[in-house]
Amino acid sequence: MVEGKTYYPDYDVLDSIEEWDPVTADAVLKRLGPFPALKFLTADEEQKLRVITKHLVYDHRDEIFDWVIHFIDQRLDDEKGEYQRSPDAPPEKILIREGLQAIDKLAEKLYNEDFLSLEVEEQFEILASLQVGKAASIPEWSTIPQQDLFDKLLILTVAPYYSHPTIWSEIGYGGPAHPRGYYRIELGLADPWEAQRKDATDKEEENGE
Repeated sequence: MVEGKTYYPDYDVLDSIEEWDPVTADAVLKRLGPFPALKFLTADEEQKLRVITKHLVYDHRDEIFDWVIHFIDQRLDDEKGEYQRSPDAPPEKILIREGLQAIDKLAEKLYNEDFLSLEVEEQFEILASLQVGKAASIPEWSTIPQQDLFDKLLILTVAPYYSHPTIWSEIGYGGPAHPRGYYRIELGLADPWEAQRKDATDKEEENGE
């Protein structure tokens, strides 16, 4: 989504927090921070991931990406196995760590600079080439499949991004339904507590346009 663009400008999902059970409310509020020190990611990896994840969802609000980075760090530090991965791809800990190094190598080959020193357009070009598996040849691609790297970066970004309360509010998501539940389940109907869409024409009228 485009940063801050919403059809629900007056909606805040956290206004309903008293309707959630305490465990759920606590879990959601923790996504607002503050967050503990990183356990898996190095400072350099954190900087690269912060830039990349922002690019992937066209959003640059650090208060949201503090949560995204924390989520990724927790995931990579966890000893639990992955739910799935390509048979050609290494475990995600290796895929991300060595993949970020490979992105730097690619940037150096193409632009004689590390990834973080590139212009935004150049960073986008690198990510776009990984997405289709057509990045310039470097030895690292023999062990780090380009498209698997891009897909993993995207998955690790989208999951926490769309679980942040600010994004819930912006897309009109009402948050956990338990224990309140829904009762207007017919097509096209909404419960009174759900977000009410405000179309562009409504905004223009409010602004006197």
